[in-house]
Amino acid sequence: MYLRRILMLTVTIGLIFMGSFAFYVYKIMFMSNTSFETDYVHIFIKSETTFNLFLNQVDPFLLNIDDFSVLAKRKKYTVRPGKYKINKGMSNNDIINSLRSNNITVNVIYNNINDLNDLAGKISNQIEADSISFLNSFKSDFFNEKGFDKKNILSMYIPNSYNFFWNTSAEKFNDKIFEEYTKFWQKNNRVEKANKIGLSKKEVMILASIVYEESKANIELPKIAGVYLNRLKSNWKLQADPTVKFAAYQLDEYKNTVIRRVLNKHLKIDSPYNTYKYDGLPPGIISMPSIQAIDAVLNSEKHNYYFFAADPSNPGYHSFARSLSEHKRNARKFHRYLNTRGIKK
Repeated sequence: MYLRRILMLTVTIGLIFMGSFAFYVYKIMFMSNTSFETDYVHIFIKSETTFNLFLNQVDPFLLNIDDFSVLAKRKKYTVRPGKYKINKGMSNNDIINSLRSNNITVNVIYNNINDLNDLAGKISNQIEADSISFLNSFKSDFFNEKGFDKKNILSMYIPNSYNFFWNTSAEKFNDKIFEEYTKFWQKNNRVEKANKIGLSKKEVMILASIVYEESKANIELPKIAGVYLNRLKSNWKLQADPTVKFAAYQLDEYKNTVIRRVLNKHLKIDSPYNTYKYDGLPPGIISMPSIQAIDAVLNSEKHNYYFFAADPSNPGYHSFARSLSEHKRNARKFHRYLNTRGIKK
């Protein structure tokens, strides 16, 4: 009787222990361990994050970080950088499996970029690589090898939305963007169209950057492009006001200023970007042109206009002219409009 009681007690204790252990295993692996109220949270794990730093990062989103840590070690989880999604109600097992295999991509978007500093800042706000990494990458041999000089690196970055892993490095980012740049030129016979108008891809981008700065009304861009192509074919100076502004902004006296009216003193600035002083296209792009501006150059409107001036009666649009006398009349209207608005510079 005594031995039977001991045996029963031992079995009971064993069953309790086994049940407790089974519940502990179930709790660690399969019970919900999320503490947030939203449907999900995103975790951004930086490169070279240690396991302990990772635990500190996810701790605010979990009910029991110790249970998670035990299972993560048991499953030999290795921290992987990237962007991950944790859904409300996930178990530790689900979270670990997601962190192992579900690195989420992000859409990187950029447009209206003025220079490489601006570009580096815009991209670094959307992926892990910081702006310094991008600025350093712009100094690498990569761009020379791909046919871009210092003044035209920006032309490789066609403004659009691109899909990347959040932890993409600056170098890998540039590799992918060059692939996208190549695809862009292969589409819609763009290379053939550039050859037909006698411009290289670099020259198309330079002219497109000028056209883009002249007007944000897409419907006008092919007509403006046609004006500049007429001037180039006739060996005229481009005399493009946006290039004069760009030249001015390179000077200390115009830093952090906005030129709203191009004056004679601006036309005298000695810069290869001043198309009132120098023939042909400037040596580099003056901003990141939109896709619409690029295609406007490649599909320019065929006409006999050589001049255009802002139309004060139709803000955002221009009046086009075939002769200098007609253009001067249009320009005087615009200058009177600026005067009435008190715009002197």
